[in-house]
Amino acid sequence: IHYGTYACRNVNGASSGKRSQHSFANAIDIAGFELANNDSISVLRDWGKPNAKGEFLLKLRDSACDYFKTVLGPEYNKLHADHFHFDMGRSSICR
Repeated sequence: IHYGTYACRNVNGASSGKRSQHSFANAIDIAGFELANNDSISVLRDWGKPNAKGEFLLKLRDSACDYFKTVLGPEYNKLHADHFHFDMGRSSICR
């Protein structure tokens, strides 16, 4: 489940400032996963939970840092409470 890739906007939807990597179609926001057994994993619902779904999301976030330049999730700020942001921009951050 994703929130998309391309959106011509500034970082955090601000009226001015730096362009988001979404404006270059260089980012994707992932909100969750639908599994083959019809179960689902949601960043909003399952992040931080001490169970298999919570552990999956934590491992996913941590391993994504090996592949993407920027990885942002619920611990970064309130705007990312319900999804992970992955991009290949210039910044290097894993939170």
